[in-house]
Amino acid sequence: MAPVAVFVGVMGAGKSTIGAAVAAELGVAFADTDAIIEDRAGKPIPDIFVEDGEPAFRDLERRTVADVLATFDGVLALGGGAILDEGTRKLLAGHTVVYLSVELADAIKRVGLGAGRPLLAINPRATLRHLLEQRRPLYLEVATHTVATDGREEAETTAEVLTLLRR
Repeated sequence: MAPVAVFVGVMGAGKSTIGAAVAAELGVAFADTDAIIEDRAGKPIPDIFVEDGEPAFRDLERRTVADVLATFDGVLALGGGAILDEGTRKLLAGHTVVYLSVELADAIKRVGLGAGRPLLAINPRATLRHLLEQRRPLYLEVATHTVATDGREEAETTAEVLTLLRR
């Protein structure tokens, strides 16, 4: 069993929005590992960061992603930092991975300046710029397909992803 597609990208790229739309079009389930993590932990991700620390969150994220990649056959969205783990990147090999790329201006429009985003609590613009630069090579490393989302409507991006997946 394997997901139909796995979406990766920085926060604000549209992983959950486009992933859910693609799943609906394909008639399969959609799952977001951040939501699964919150369910398993019994608390929101910002609380996990504050109460348990980022290393504890990343460990829970790594284990959740490994479990879901092995047991879920719909469309899956990973949290933006999931690809930081080398083991997760190795697990993504052989899966159809869609990297939704976004540049800083559009990412900020979509996520605002950090409300509910623990990594954006201090200096959100500079932090988001750093995350984009740090993670872009890792997203590209795991990607089967790369789709730019800047300045595009959800329907246009969804249509492009569906075309790529149906090839």
